[in-house]
Amino acid sequence: MSRLDNFISRMTAQRDILNQICPEVAKMEGLVLELGLGNGRTFHHLRERLPGRRIVVFDREVGAHASSIPEAENLVLGEIRETARKFIGIDAALVHADIGTGYDDRDAVTATWLPDLIARLLRVGGFAVSGTPLDHPLLQRLPPPTSEPADRYFLCRRV
Repeated sequence: MSRLDNFISRMTAQRDILNQICPEVAKMEGLVLELGLGNGRTFHHLRERLPGRRIVVFDREVGAHASSIPEAENLVLGEIRETARKFIGIDAALVHADIGTGYDDRDAVTATWLPDLIARLLRVGGFAVSGTPLDHPLLQRLPPPTSEPADRYFLCRRV
């Protein structure tokens, strides 16, 4: 698969999963956390799907389109692994993380800390959506929408 086709497939899976769960998230208490702002596409999408919901975004630096940058009080800059720890116990309704690099060795390092961090950020019953697998005893893997292959993007619920 070309890198372009891979990107389109990943973004389609991300959108379909978020569209599937946002109606449930809208009924839940708790913040929405976006780990990795990037160019802001997913933040912008979540803002449209969850109007009025507080979405706190974490990234090393701002590189997003001007229309996709959260307010200063909802933007946390620095190393995500460190800055997001300050939110442990916040009982988030949704944590979305798209911080994979596409390099297996780098993503393997992220996999050593990201699943535990997400499990500790979420409320019981909250959703985790990620571009990388989230193997953790408190995160129950859920099937993606039928339109997506099972290993394209990952959906979990905190138990």
